[in-house]
Amino acid sequence: MHNTIKPKVTLVGAGPGDPDLLTLKAVKALAEANVVLYDALANDEIFAHAPKNAIKIFVGKKIGNHAYTQDQINQLIVDNALTYGNVVRLKGGDPFIFGRGSEEIEFIESFGIPTVVVPGISSVVAVPASQGISITKRGVSESFWAITGTTSDRKLSSDVALAAQSSATVVILMGMHKLPQIIDLFQKEDKGDLPVAIIQNGTTAEEKVGVGTVDSILEVVKQQKLSSPAIIVLGNVVRESNKLKGFYEEFLSKEIVR
Repeated sequence: MHNTIKPKVTLVGAGPGDPDLLTLKAVKALAEANVVLYDALANDEIFAHAPKNAIKIFVGKKIGNHAYTQDQINQLIVDNALTYGNVVRLKGGDPFIFGRGSEEIEFIESFGIPTVVVPGISSVVAVPASQGISITKRGVSESFWAITGTTSDRKLSSDVALAAQSSATVVILMGMHKLPQIIDLFQKEDKGDLPVAIIQNGTTAEEKVGVGTVDSILEVVKQQKLSSPAIIVLGNVVRESNKLKGFYEEFLSKEIVR
């Protein structure tokens, strides 16, 4: 008897990079996958949770090297679900935070294919936490902005200028190539002394960290050769981190001596 294929798509957040920060629900979804369509993940160990014979297709977009357009990815997900049944669409972080997950879900559901979303631990929160930075803290920061450095028209989000006016912690993803513009907006608000941390490849073995202030961070990036993928955290909570405290205490004592 011929087995009829039951198409189903599970959109899974793979977390910030450390393979142990995958949720149990994500592990269970991967274990049942016939096909895994994945972006450029920070860690390939995650595939260990998928069956050996599952088809694995890289559909990631690296800047300047577009493997597939979003429309092609949408179509690939649907084609594979109709052909093979259980598709896991794997995205770094959380699929609904700058991951275009909702666009994919809308397209898939327009074919009547059932979908499930498995949230992932977002790097917005997890990467600063890995450096002891609590993005909210009583008496220091009552809220946070999570902003993408690259909008669909490749410009810097106009929200950065608004965020710079607030007392909130500002976390910027995919913003390294726009760092001079970001710094400029904070300097315009007289925030030259505001602490900044840049965390490259957060939560992974390749993690690199640069800390400074709005006025000094561009020099730090140059000295430490920091580049994408990195998360930019601007706010007084950066100074509160136990891991980074020593740097800021030293920095402030130098300021006083001057």
